[in-house]
Amino acid sequence: MARTIKVYLEEGEKSTFAVALDWPGWARRAKTPDLALEALDAHRERYAAIPSISFPAGSLDVVGALPGNATTDFGAPDARGPWDEIAFSRVELERALTLLRDCWRYFDAVALSAPNLLRKGPRGGGRDRDTVVDHVREAERAYCSRAGVRVAPRTPWTEQRTAVQATLGASENTSKWPPRYSVRRIAWHVVDHAWEIQDRSEPA
Repeated sequence: MARTIKVYLEEGEKSTFAVALDWPGWARRAKTPDLALEALDAHRERYAAIPSISFPAGSLDVVGALPGNATTDFGAPDARGPWDEIAFSRVELERALTLLRDCWRYFDAVALSAPNLLRKGPRGGGRDRDTVVDHVREAERAYCSRAGVRVAPRTPWTEQRTAVQATLGASENTSKWPPRYSVRRIAWHVVDHAWEIQDRSEPA
């Protein structure tokens, strides 16, 4: 029997995120909760290409809803729930870090295979590949301080990622973001922009 996949909703005034609780990087946004769940499910097969561990085929099970905020409506999942206050067990931590590394690996492969000049949006907007890559790296550096580690500007990305993993795995973590949320937020940003690069690499 297929396992269910735990999902929570983050409901802002203008949009809602549906977030897979135990699968970092799998989160989608839409105008309403129902549409967000539809979008999450529609990206199931796409996300399934990322994890290096067995990915379930179960139905989505909404385990809670959180109020969103201005960041939610701007386009980033920002709410933390009671599940985030539970400390990782060693096994859970290793699994979460494995999935985070999978998301990084996926992003790197997408960026490496994409053209630098990406298709523009309907009004001619949108960043090119290298600018997106720079944005993801710098946003991740900003996330680091909230996750509990400060990373100096121009730190090589491999070192930055190593610092993130070491901090998330520390036994004493008093960061602004709980480790469980930190993993999901970092992974979401990486995957979201990997899919952006993929989508904008294709002809309209």
